[in-house]
Amino acid sequence: MDDLIISPGPGAPRGLRVPAAELIEQFSRSSGPGGQGVNTTDSRVQLSLDLATTTALDDAQRSRALRSLAARLDGSVLMIAASEERAQRRNRVAARRRLADALREAVAPPVPRRPTRPTKGSQRRRLDAKTQRGTIKANRRKPVAE
Repeated sequence: MDDLIISPGPGAPRGLRVPAAELIEQFSRSSGPGGQGVNTTDSRVQLSLDLATTTALDDAQRSRALRSLAARLDGSVLMIAASEERAQRRNRVAARRRLADALREAVAPPVPRRPTRPTKGSQRRRLDAKTQRGTIKANRRKPVAE
């Protein structure tokens, strides 16, 4: 197949191009729909990309991708499997689309948190509710004998 082209987005303003030589495709028999053909055709696709050695990412993108995809990596290799479709070609397209989505999300920089403060009204309502709840609990007690 051709190079994997990932459209521009946050973290990759000019997009990414993963050379086809760096993508490793393996095929195997798929479970799922397909009837008798499922036992004879290798329609499941497993697509692998080594993030540590790929030329598609610069150093900042590589470190960001390795950090954000750490739970999905085997060493530094990202593996994507697709077996939903009955045809191998459609599974290849689905695997490439999933790999592109994963890389696009992985290289995007984290959105900085904007600190917020509660409004005066919400603070007043919270304190009023606490006072009211305390009053209800105080009224449950036995009256003090004078």
